[in-house]
Amino acid sequence: MTRIVIAGGHGQIALLLEARLSAGGHTVQGLLRRPDGADDLVAAGAEPVILDLEQASVEQVADTIRGAYAVVFAAGAGPGSSAERKYTVDLGGSVLLADAAELAGVRRFVQVSSMGAGAPAAPGSDASWTAYLDAKTKAEDDLRRRDLDWTVIRPGGLLNDPGLGLVDHAPHTGGGTVPRADVAEVLAEVLDQGAAVRQTLELVSGAVPVFQAVQAWKG
Repeated sequence: MTRIVIAGGHGQIALLLEARLSAGGHTVQGLLRRPDGADDLVAAGAEPVILDLEQASVEQVADTIRGAYAVVFAAGAGPGSSAERKYTVDLGGSVLLADAAELAGVRRFVQVSSMGAGAPAAPGSDASWTAYLDAKTKAEDDLRRRDLDWTVIRPGGLLNDPGLGLVDHAPHTGGGTVPRADVAEVLAEVLDQGAAVRQTLELVSGAVPVFQAVQAWKG
């Protein structure tokens, strides 16, 4: 049994991932800014840890994750947040967690990014979306420079539909949508199989069972 720590532990994908990992026998901790979401993590089988990545020091985060098998960065400023918070959370939080992982000796780092990262926002996009893609791009770039066993997953448009268990998981999918439940399942399989190390993969609904899709990126 391994311990996995998820930043942004009260997010929709994170809660689904916590439930999946806990059911699979892992010890799961979820980092969250405020205690008012702690009951949801407990219900998902995770231990809530109150830690604000916008305020914490690298030493505090390192102490929290030390001894874990892996960390997952699933945090985000969220819809309606300012462009400034896209940088302090989506970029700054990822950089802080990666710094802490290096300090604590936690090599496995899985980052939930976004379809569209890696390129500028389309002309005419609003300031918040432009900042979001820029922050995600810079967070990815920061991670790739590190000597960590990183994986970057870029989901397409997120849906609250039930998971289909069928995906397209490749460097370039051409866009599309995907249920959050399938994103969580892919993240869990990436961790369980030790797959897609030092790979950046887009993720949308498709025709390949999740286990098989992830297995193709193992080794």
